[in-house]
Amino acid sequence: MTHQLSYIHPESKIGKDVNIDPFVHIHKNVEIGEGTWIGSNATIMPGARIGKNCKIFPNAVISAIPQDLKFGGEDSLAIIGDNTTIRESVTINRGTKFSGETKIGANCLIMAYVHVAHDCIIGNNAILVNGVQVAGHVNIGQNSIIGGLSAIHQFVTIGKYAMISGGSLIRKDVPPFIKAGREPLSFIGVNSIGLNRNGFSKEKIDKIQDTYREIFQNGKNYTQAIELLKKENNKITELEDIIQFIENSSRGLIKNYSKR
Repeated sequence: MTHQLSYIHPESKIGKDVNIDPFVHIHKNVEIGEGTWIGSNATIMPGARIGKNCKIFPNAVISAIPQDLKFGGEDSLAIIGDNTTIRESVTINRGTKFSGETKIGANCLIMAYVHVAHDCIIGNNAILVNGVQVAGHVNIGQNSIIGGLSAIHQFVTIGKYAMISGGSLIRKDVPPFIKAGREPLSFIGVNSIGLNRNGFSKEKIDKIQDTYREIFQNGKNYTQAIELLKKENNKITELEDIIQFIENSSRGLIKNYSKR
């Protein structure tokens, strides 16, 4: 159902039961999956690939060209997974030749006034609260929650199931399964409530807490802590995830909170 006051480029591909409100502008080279709703005054630009049963609220701009002086007009995509909600005035830029795409996972909630820059990857079930600003090349893991008005530096990686407090300046990598807050952004504990709500057993949560106690609170540097953790006989998948994340970190990790 397309309102007569909207413009749909004839080369765009619109799935079944897509509902398009007045004053929407959909450019060429756009694909929208069945059951999606596009709210008034939204602009869907070339390279957008929007999944099934998404909700795009008024004034959102999806797949505009990157705000990157190195961008040379190359073809690229902005991909949004199924069942994702994009709230009012969100801007999501498409990728550059670096990766060719910006990608938002399935079942995400991207709240009002969020900006997601070029070449970002946001995992499934992530929540970006109002006003979060995500620079280019950022990777946010699945089931993470980024508090409102936070700003994420380019090339930062945030691990899965992390929870970051509102108003944070995120300059370093944030490991999975933790809570981060204060200024400078610091480790303030394991996201035990979030893990419990997502079906993690008490035994796994306790093991994750023991792991981060070794990394952040027992006076070892990261190399020493990782070497010790690798010798564990009863490794769980989550421990492997933590070790791999730390070893692959390119910007360095946030530190433990200090009262100094």
